[in-house]
Amino acid sequence: MRQYLDVLRKIMDGGIDRPDRTGIGTRAVFGEVMRFRMSDGFPAVTTKRLAFRAVLAELLWFLSASSDVNELHALGVRIWDGNAYAPTWLARARFDGDAGRNYGQQWRTWRAPDGRSVDQIAELVERLRTDPSSRRHVVSAWNPGEIADTSLPACHAFFQAFVADGKLSLMMYQRSCDMFLGVPFNMAEYALLLHLLAQLSGLEPHDLTHVLADAHVYRTHVDAVCEQLRREPYPLPELWLDPALRSLDDVTGRYREILARVAAGEKAGPLLDGVARLEGYRHHPPIKAEMAV
Repeated sequence: MRQYLDVLRKIMDGGIDRPDRTGIGTRAVFGEVMRFRMSDGFPAVTTKRLAFRAVLAELLWFLSASSDVNELHALGVRIWDGNAYAPTWLARARFDGDAGRNYGQQWRTWRAPDGRSVDQIAELVERLRTDPSSRRHVVSAWNPGEIADTSLPACHAFFQAFVADGKLSLMMYQRSCDMFLGVPFNMAEYALLLHLLAQLSGLEPHDLTHVLADAHVYRTHVDAVCEQLRREPYPLPELWLDPALRSLDDVTGRYREILARVAAGEKAGPLLDGVARLEGYRHHPPIKAEMAV
């Protein structure tokens, strides 16, 4: 986890102060790379608390091709509210709580020019099983033709998979990197996705390479970042992932089952823990900061 802290420190010590679309302003560097080996532990930040259930809920939401933040609300997650209810987006929203043609809809229902719907994730899993050495294991969430149709153009824009010796690695390119709030969440989400894709494909999870393009700290997050940099990280936890999940249908079916059981009165937390959870996770106390929208 020191890789993440090193990038934070580099931004604070030598980043360039720049304006941004939110009007808050950032200090930024461009073009950093973090590499995490899954055998070293799960890359959950330990210098503050990671909301892992929210990480899992969002990934399940993506994989189900949903854009309805009301489903996230049912699971106790409100990380998309700032974008889904932004005044600049509301006039274009298709329904109350619509986040638009976001990650999950691009991953699972990309619109081809001839009208076909392309399921990039299903195609990826099939290729990993049948043609693991392919160099076309690419999934994109950045769709220039639909930028106006989403409440937030994709920050983690695309990822690529690589298989060697029965081991699966992922490389993710993130164009816009909110280093304090967003990036710890993104690191964990793609590590979780790596483990899940490996399980669905009969492979061993190996390396996650996280490419940070515009890596920035908002001016309003400076005090929080300084507090985090004063803390000593703990050893990384391990991930438990339900071994019964063996297909995409298993994953999306479990997500729909969880929503139904929550609607019937059950608590979301234990249901999410039955899908994936961190074991041996030690962390420092949370550090509060507001998301820039």
